[in-house]
Amino acid sequence: MKPKQFTEREMNELRKHPYVQSVTSTLITYTDDFKRIFIAEDRDGKLPREIFRDNGFDVDLLGGSRIRKAAYRWRKAYKEQGIEGLNRKQPGLKGKKKEETLEEKNARLEAQIQFLKAENELLKKLEMMERGLKTDR
Repeated sequence: MKPKQFTEREMNELRKHPYVQSVTSTLITYTDDFKRIFIAEDRDGKLPREIFRDNGFDVDLLGGSRIRKAAYRWRKAYKEQGIEGLNRKQPGLKGKKKEETLEEKNARLEAQIQFLKAENELLKKLEMMERGLKTDR
């Protein structure tokens, strides 16, 4: 089945979104920041559709299939390569490391900090839940 094709109006609406890098009639490229946010919230137990909606996307416009497929790709990339697996690959840099500007490095480290904070909060909640179960016995 072919993916839903966006109208010109829908593409213009999507282009205005801060977490959209580019849009064609059939493809959306999301920013690396949104992918990191998605993984952090996904690990907190939020559903993909909720994550998209809570970050300002029209989930009906995107469609459930597109959201599920993006979630699958990002989870797989994160599992295999960690946070770096979520970054868009730069064309022509096969096997070469791109030199980061200070702003890019800062943004990457800030995203990593936010992710680790979310992960720590999740672990704290799990620990509290386990303690609650142990004291109930």
